[in-house]
Amino acid sequence: MGCKICGISDTKTLTYIVNHSYPPQFIGFIVNWKASSRYVDFNQLKELLNINKKQSKYVAVLVKPDGVILEKIKDLPFDYYQIYDCGFDEIKQIKEKYNKKIITALTIENKEDVKKYKVYETISEMILFDSKGYEKSMSFNHDLLNEVDGSIKKMIAGNIKIEDVTNFKNKHYILDVSGSLESSKGVKDINKIDKFLNTVHNINS
Repeated sequence: MGCKICGISDTKTLTYIVNHSYPPQFIGFIVNWKASSRYVDFNQLKELLNINKKQSKYVAVLVKPDGVILEKIKDLPFDYYQIYDCGFDEIKQIKEKYNKKIITALTIENKEDVKKYKVYETISEMILFDSKGYEKSMSFNHDLLNEVDGSIKKMIAGNIKIEDVTNFKNKHYILDVSGSLESSKGVKDINKIDKFLNTVHNINS
C-alpha cells in the first residue's frame, strides 16, 4: 500500500510531511482549480516547492489545464501531473511537450466510468480513480475497482478516512487522502497526518 497526501497549501505542513519518519510517496498541490479551498496561487506554489521533497514525489493537480498554466508551471519541480477532464490526445500532448509522468484522474460513479481507464493506460504511469465530487470529498464504491487489470498502477481517492485504511490491506492501491486529514476545510491537521502515515506504515510492516 502506498499513499498520497493532497491539497497541501502551507510550508509548515509540507515541512512536517517531508521530514516524517514514514513520508508519503506522493504530495499533491491544487494548481488551477480555484473552487477548492486547497488551491494555491502561483507565487505561493513556488515558495512551497522550494522545500526539499526528499523521498516524496511532487504532484501538480490540474483540472482541464490550458496552455497558460502549463507554461507557468513547466519549470517547477513537479514529478507528476495529475490531470482531470482531458481526453487522450490532450494528455498525450501534455506528456510529450512537458516530459512529465502522468496520473490520469477518472471520476467514478459506476462500472462504465471505471472501464474508461483502458483508454488512458498507454499514456499514464498511474490511473487515479476518484469520486465525482472534486474538491467536495465525496466517496464512491471502491469495490467497483475489483475488476481492474492487476497490472495497472492504481491510485484511489474519494473521502478515504484514516479508519478506512485497514480495509485496503493487500489491495496494492495508493491511497490519496486530503479532506480526512483536515481540522477545517482546507486546513491540514498535523496530528491526523501523523496518524495516517503511521497507520499505513504499520499495515505495510
